[in-house]
Amino acid sequence: MGSVERTRIFENIARLRRAERSSPNPEVAVVRRDLEDSLGGTVSRNLASNLLGVSHTALNNWINAGDVPVVISERGRKEVPVPVLLDLHEQVSEERRRGTRRRHVLEPPLLESRKRAERMRPGRGFEIDEDTDPHRRSELRGLAYHRTLAPRLRRSMVDEAARRISRWQEEGRIDTRYALEWQQVLAQPVPEIRRVISADDTRGRDLRQNSPFAGLLSEAERRRILEEVR
Repeated sequence: MGSVERTRIFENIARLRRAERSSPNPEVAVVRRDLEDSLGGTVSRNLASNLLGVSHTALNNWINAGDVPVVISERGRKEVPVPVLLDLHEQVSEERRRGTRRRHVLEPPLLESRKRAERMRPGRGFEIDEDTDPHRRSELRGLAYHRTLAPRLRRSMVDEAARRISRWQEEGRIDTRYALEWQQVLAQPVPEIRRVISADDTRGRDLRQNSPFAGLLSEAERRRILEEVR
C-alpha cells in the first residue's frame, strides 16, 4: 500500500473518530476499526510527519526527547503507533483551528503533557523497597497507570474499551473468562468502573493484566510511572 492510499485511510479514520464523538454509532465504530486494521498498527516517521504537517526534523526531535513513542515495526523500523498519531493529529488540528500558531504546532500539546506528568505522583502510597519482587512491581505499575487514568475516564473511552474487548475475543487474544469479566465491568456506570480499575485487590489485578485501556496516557505520563514505580 502506497503512502497516498495510507494517507487517505488515515484521514478517513480521523473523520470517523470525530463523527463518533458528536454522535456515537456502533456501525461507524466497526468501519473505523476495519480501516485501522487495514492501515496497520504503525506508520513510518516520514508519513507521520506528513500527516501532522510538521517537518521530519521536528518530529524526530520530539521522538528523541521521549515525548512521542516509537515501536519496532514488523519491518524492523522505528515507527509511530497509529493511536498515538491519531491523538497528535487531533491536537495539532485544534492548534491550527485556533490560529494561534502556524509553526511548532506539536509544541503546545507535548509541553502540556510534560507538565501534567510532572504533577503526577504515581508512587504515592506504594510500599516498594529492594525486597519487593518483580511481579509485584509490575502489578503496582499497572495500578498506578489505571489510578492516573481513572479520573479522566469518560463513557466514550469505556465504549471504545468494550469494542476492543470484543475484537480481542473474536481474534482469540483474550481468555473468555477475562473477556466476560471485562464486559460486566464496562457495562456499569463510569464511577464504578473507575473504582474497579483502581482497586488493589485480586479482581483488579487480574483485570489489569488484560486491560483494554492501554495507550490512553501520554508518553510523558507513562515514563513518569516507570520512573517512580520501579
